[in-house]
Amino acid sequence: MPVLASPFAQLDLVRHPEQREDPLQAFDAADEYLLAHLHEQGVGADSRVLVLNDSFGALAASLAPHVRLTSSGDSHLGFIALERNLERNGLAEAPLTFVPASETPQGPFDHVLVRVPKTLALLEEQLIRLHGQLAPGAKVVAAGMIKHLPRAAGDLLEKYIGPMQASLAVKKARLLVASAEQRPAPASPYPSRYRLDKPALTLVNHANVFCREGLDIGTRAFLPHLPQIHHAVRAADLGCGNGVLGIAFALLNPQAELTLVDESYMAVQSAQENWQAALGERPVDIRPDDGLAGQAADSLDLVLCNPPFHQQQVVGDFLAWRMFQQARAALVTGGELWIVGNRHLGYHAKLKRLFRGVEQVAANPKFVVLKATK
Repeated sequence: MPVLASPFAQLDLVRHPEQREDPLQAFDAADEYLLAHLHEQGVGADSRVLVLNDSFGALAASLAPHVRLTSSGDSHLGFIALERNLERNGLAEAPLTFVPASETPQGPFDHVLVRVPKTLALLEEQLIRLHGQLAPGAKVVAAGMIKHLPRAAGDLLEKYIGPMQASLAVKKARLLVASAEQRPAPASPYPSRYRLDKPALTLVNHANVFCREGLDIGTRAFLPHLPQIHHAVRAADLGCGNGVLGIAFALLNPQAELTLVDESYMAVQSAQENWQAALGERPVDIRPDDGLAGQAADSLDLVLCNPPFHQQQVVGDFLAWRMFQQARAALVTGGELWIVGNRHLGYHAKLKRLFRGVEQVAANPKFVVLKATK
């Protein structure tokens, strides 16, 4: 595996979840560029540094022994990767604070290093929350590989932080360096809301929630076919997003005991608020998790899932396949996994490798709803 070499450390890093013979590495040239730039600025043990959206902990693991470090992001998988990479490199005791993106990191910070996320709404909310958290003279430096770095990222830095200058490209990476100015406190456009007719719900969506402005078409295809079960059942909404599947199922099934999990802290925050609005104090377990990795074996009767098809910028079915495996482990014998997926992804064949029975519940020209029985 390639080693991340920077002025701060030489690190052997892995992605999470790990794949056998994974061709992808846990860092890129934008991480290297950020670390080299920060070293040139001169930082010491008293420098207060905030890292945002550090996918697998490359930046935080490099900096933790050298500065007063806070890391914040919206990925629970990213947090697990950070912990594993710290341990892997003998840095488990390195002092750092991790803050989920659903909370505001507390400064003041002298330096902020930002990996520009795929969702620019998340970047905007993070920059808004930096108001009042920057030390005088602070710099906010955003980075990305040029092919993933939209012009709008620089516009957001200028709008919320101060004058911005783009660096030269190095190894197809670029930095956007903004100098903090005194500005009036900005108003955040997040969370956003949209309304459903069936079931009648108004859904809150924090900045990094998938399909924040309206119900995604896969879930729209799934909702009319949710099972109605006339006895107590233990069910999970796996990759719950704003919680709409789990909440709709709970409304249909008053005796059901629900668990909602997602790797996005902002999704979990949205799901918690939406559950409370729709179902009040009805008991539920809503948590950030690595899928159903934290779920006891043979503890669920039913799993609902609208699986993702990407992790950050990487498209593929690895995460979906892993979620199907986790669901099988968590289900009792005879338990069911219900999913919706694009027809072309061929989930029917994949599920047949794990489950004894797979049925098509519904289909339209784009999506299929499948039921797999353990």
